[in-house]
Amino acid sequence: MAYDTQLADRVRALLQEYPGWPIEEKKMFGGLGFLVHQKMCVNISGKNLMCRFDPALQKMLAEKPGYLPMVMRGKTLAGYCLVSPEGSKTKKQIQFWIQHCLDFNKQARSSKKKN
Repeated sequence: MAYDTQLADRVRALLQEYPGWPIEEKKMFGGLGFLVHQKMCVNISGKNLMCRFDPALQKMLAEKPGYLPMVMRGKTLAGYCLVSPEGSKTKKQIQFWIQHCLDFNKQARSSKKKN
């Protein structure tokens, strides 16, 4: 699946406002992932943002414009969501989602490395 390169550029520009944070870009989930401290933080999937956030905030975040639950293999994943273009039109909207992703990144667990 192709991803929205303009959205990726907007996310990249916002993440560059955090100098000193180890940010890596990686093709993943059929899109482009932005890893912070070697942990998936935010991803561009098609025209959507895929966000990883504190699962305790799921109900509150679900009320935000553009929020879509993240469903894999028929199961809703707690702490992950997609944000449609409706919820990422403005810089302020994208900053909101990225900030929640970065806040959770500090406590998020890294995925196990495959040998």
